[in-house]
Amino acid sequence: MNVVPSDHQGPGEKIMVIVAHPDDAEFMSAGSVAAWTKAGKEVVYVLVTSGDKGSEDPNIVPSELAAQREIEQRNVCDILGVGPIEFLRHEDGTVTSDLTLRKDIVRAIRKHKPSAVITQNPTVRWSGNYVNHPDHRATGDATMDAVFPSARDVHMFPELKLNEGLEPHIVPHLYLGDRSEDADVTFDISDTIEKKIEALSAHVSQVPDPADTGKRVREGAALIGERTGFAHAESFKYFYLGK
Repeated sequence: MNVVPSDHQGPGEKIMVIVAHPDDAEFMSAGSVAAWTKAGKEVVYVLVTSGDKGSEDPNIVPSELAAQREIEQRNVCDILGVGPIEFLRHEDGTVTSDLTLRKDIVRAIRKHKPSAVITQNPTVRWSGNYVNHPDHRATGDATMDAVFPSARDVHMFPELKLNEGLEPHIVPHLYLGDRSEDADVTFDISDTIEKKIEALSAHVSQVPDPADTGKRVREGAALIGERTGFAHAESFKYFYLGK
């Protein structure tokens, strides 16, 4: 898989993607995920909510929507070669970067011991005419705090070790989804852009017009790719946290 800068050493062999809602991971990183699983790397998903508020239909039952979206996410993960999936089932629309959420994420990190974590950028409040969802920011914030220092520190949430046998874990590579020019790592997804679109289209409750979504995704990935000479790309803000 082509990457800029060419001497980038991440993400290792086991990547954890932590996002707020079903479909967030696909918009942010599905092209990269498809390339990694194709190369034999393991990818684990952690979903903070199951998207129970993600509908304009006043008659839909939120719990039923959440169940439907979990099924959609499992189908998407089959398309991308992702597994396992952790559903934390916090309430959609009310996610807070508090110690409860941080502990849940630390538990997942210590359980799966990823070499890299990919999450949403908590510093992004808007981009152009797009206002970022508060759940995205809260999830990114809690994930950053979980990766460093909480998952690493033996005295943070000691009950996870005492009661669940989960040892501290250092995540060497941390990536925040970032489409701006502040991004400093870019992955070539030219060979997997169609897989990304296929995965997004499988979120049938959220993608009523797959053709239009595909068009917008190709255009966005092409704009990112222009900076590095790739036909299509995904970009991230990167932190090395290994020893």
